Amino acid sequence: MPYLRTLLLLSLLAAFPPISTDMYLPALPRLQSAWGVELATINLTLVLFFVCFSVSLLVYGPVSDSHGRRPLLLIGIAVYILGSLLCGFSQGVGHLISFRILQALGAASGSALCMAIAKDLFLARERQQLLAHLGVVVALAPMLAPVLGGWVLQWLGWRWIFFSQAAWAVLAWVGVLRMPEPLQIKVPAGIGQIMGRYLGLIRNLRFITLNFLMALVMTPIFAFIASSPAIYISDFQVDAQRFGFYFGGNALAMMLGAFTCSRLTRHRPGWPLLMAGFAGLAGGGLGIWLIGPRGPLFFAASMFLVTYCLGLTRPLSNNLVLEQVTHDVGTASSFMIFLYFVAGAGAMAVISLDWHSRIRVIGLLASGSGLLMLGALYWITRRWPEALKSMR
Repeated sequence: MPYLRTLLLLSLLAAFPPISTDMYLPALPRLQSAWGVELATINLTLVLFFVCFSVSLLVYGPVSDSHGRRPLLLIGIAVYILGSLLCGFSQGVGHLISFRILQALGAASGSALCMAIAKDLFLARERQQLLAHLGVVVALAPMLAPVLGGWVLQWLGWRWIFFSQAAWAVLAWVGVLRMPEPLQIKVPAGIGQIMGRYLGLIRNLRFITLNFLMALVMTPIFAFIASSPAIYISDFQVDAQRFGFYFGGNALAMMLGAFTCSRLTRHRPGWPLLMAGFAGLAGGGLGIWLIGPRGPLFFAASMFLVTYCLGLTRPLSNNLVLEQVTHDVGTASSFMIFLYFVAGAGAMAVISLDWHSRIRVIGLLASGSGLLMLGALYWITRRWPEALKSMR
């Protein structure tokens, strides 16, 4: 497939999680009030989405290693379209939670196989550039989604947010239908073989260690996603449209970070950039703790630095994890995204508790994960220097 066409299709697939979550965030306070439920209850539509999404990832990857990426994507996206339409017809929080689970089962196909397709089609250096460009394009989804969601909420009502998600998925389904199968070598997919592949990944200490660490790094952004409506709309008293712009600023930061990565790594090693990004993440978390509670602009500015650093480091860290495997790429891709979203679901559950200051919890997650990564990567350079050869 041509590079630009591949980038566009992978962007559609990778955008399923932000489109599925960020677009309906402005509606959460209204649904909480209309249905008379607690924040922790309405946040189950987020938490259970990511839990079921994560578990589904473990199925799509290894099965696609045997049957190809294309048929699994066509089935998964069709399930997502059905789930989105049913969400739009929900009559209560119980219905919405159930249909969000169905959405998650379908959305997982795009995220699980996006990385695998990148590994199928491109070598390390070109793949690193593709992932950086993908980060720029995909960042538009969370930047635009809450803004569009706020407009749809105001003019058409919350149900049309989910109908819009179904329309997005139809575009992705058509793109996959026209895609040639990227997998060239297929392997058996019995239960025993699938379990054997996952056991093999778990025994790969370099892969599992880096995967676990990179998943923890993203917990601040998931905690922010789950708590941002309460922080901006309930605590800071901004309206749904202004919330969309505040939230979209973080997606802009993520896009700028990925763009910076794509520019700076063309002719330079990625290692110094990775370390600088994690140092910036720790500094941004400290800023959230110190000045974030003072008002929406202070919180947004500090969070902007955090998400910029996450956008800067994510293409590098994803490529670094993928470099630790040479076969069963679909399985590895699924497991990588699985840990990423399990950590995210945990962060969403934690931030939904009755904290005195959710803002400062986000600050602790950001500064703590940044410092953890700086220490961990320093240790890895001593323990497994060969794991980082693609970064130098």
